[in-house]
Amino acid sequence: MALRSIAVLVGACGSPGTAALLRALRLNGERNVRLVGADMSERAIGRHLCDSFHLVPPGSDPEFVAVMRDIVERERVDVVLPQSSFELEGLASVRATFDVPVLVSSLETIRRSNDKAACYTLLHELGVRAPRFHRVSGSRAFADAARELGYPDRAVCFKPVHSSGSRGFRVLDPRVDRARQLVEERPGALAMHLEEVLALLPVDENPDLLVMELAVGRERTIDGIADGKRVVLGHPKTRESLRAGLAMYFETLADSSLMHLADEVVGALEIEHFFNIQLVGDVVIEVNPRISTIVYQDDLNLPYLGVKRALQEISDEELASLAARVRPGRSALRYFDQIEWGP
Repeated sequence: MALRSIAVLVGACGSPGTAALLRALRLNGERNVRLVGADMSERAIGRHLCDSFHLVPPGSDPEFVAVMRDIVERERVDVVLPQSSFELEGLASVRATFDVPVLVSSLETIRRSNDKAACYTLLHELGVRAPRFHRVSGSRAFADAARELGYPDRAVCFKPVHSSGSRGFRVLDPRVDRARQLVEERPGALAMHLEEVLALLPVDENPDLLVMELAVGRERTIDGIADGKRVVLGHPKTRESLRAGLAMYFETLADSSLMHLADEVVGALEIEHFFNIQLVGDVVIEVNPRISTIVYQDDLNLPYLGVKRALQEISDEELASLAARVRPGRSALRYFDQIEWGP
């Protein structure tokens, strides 16, 4: 017997992983899924790939939640699936008031995960390796923190306390050849000298920044579905070939130690639904309580399984039993595509 048709509201449908996510939800092999896209930009790819599209305010706008709620009612949405970190807090604050499942963790979980200083502090308390850091405001404190972490003898890095997708991340490296960067590299090179940053920052005012040790080594992530206490279903993967802060190549891994780490982090932060934990070497640098880039399999469609779980069509025990389907060594390659429309 065929399952009933459902409608999924996909937030931030201009995100880099949107096309693959929408395709996976649509080609689930079980039922018809009507895709409703929402984004703050009219140029979002979801406008062309979804069955319907709605322009919404930024996630930080006070009207964002009301607009999303209106879309749910008008489009008869069954599940809300946010993609952007900037949507999470607003939706988390009212998730219990929606008549349909909203795939987001509690407000406290979102705040602790998105606040990098709070997240790193918690990881340190757990005994999980996370960057040493200083939370600073203003150029004086910034310079002191960089030197305390070893600059100029070693490179350090910094980023805003609240950020997403490598926004605001820079490396302080006294050995970087800025002249070569200027004439040979694409715009957006990450490495800078301390003096350049100090010339840009106010003396003792905002923004709040984290000055951190620079983690080095192989990049890996753990992706999956959690129940607030443990990982229900997930797997690790590599994260490679970065362009503009986005990884373009991934390969699934079999690593029980990474899954154990994910269980610890998920339990401490009480993450529900989708999550992504990012490591550089053995250092956890990012915890995202949302869906991220997925390595898809015909027999293991994580986004669709997360939707089914939210609709109570599959139990956590049934989901956990699917872990044996994960194929280590399966690769995913992202690439640029384009569509055309208009006269």
